[in-house]
Amino acid sequence: MFDELKKYKENKHFFFQPTDSLKEVCNAPSDKSGVYLVYALKNGRIELMYIGRSGKISKDRSMFIQKAGPGGLKDSIVNGHQFGKIPRHKSWPDRMLKEGIEALDIYWYTTHCNDYNDCPGTVAHQLLTSHFKIFERLPKWNKEI
Repeated sequence: MFDELKKYKENKHFFFQPTDSLKEVCNAPSDKSGVYLVYALKNGRIELMYIGRSGKISKDRSMFIQKAGPGGLKDSIVNGHQFGKIPRHKSWPDRMLKEGIEALDIYWYTTHCNDYNDCPGTVAHQLLTSHFKIFERLPKWNKEI
């Protein structure tokens, strides 16, 4: 669905169940920025629930990657706030149980590295726009473009 992600060669995915430690199962890098897509596995069906990003362009046009804590994509996935001011390692298991989601399949892509200098915010916006054009709505856990 998102052909624009094919060019990013540094990518992987991992599964997360409500009883897992998100910090332990997350294999995203702590020193790179990019985007991530969260798919829910529920009743034999797969649904894209969220499109997120990590990293910002600084005023000097360099990439700012948070260094505190784990940093990078990993920190955004594990400790980023969602569903209020609650870090994902706490909010995702609660939300999964509430919505009957068996597991999440999280795909991440490094958009800023030696080969590419793409702003994660711009890439995430493009993905959200593509999703909206196809489904006439955002992924369930995204609030706005």
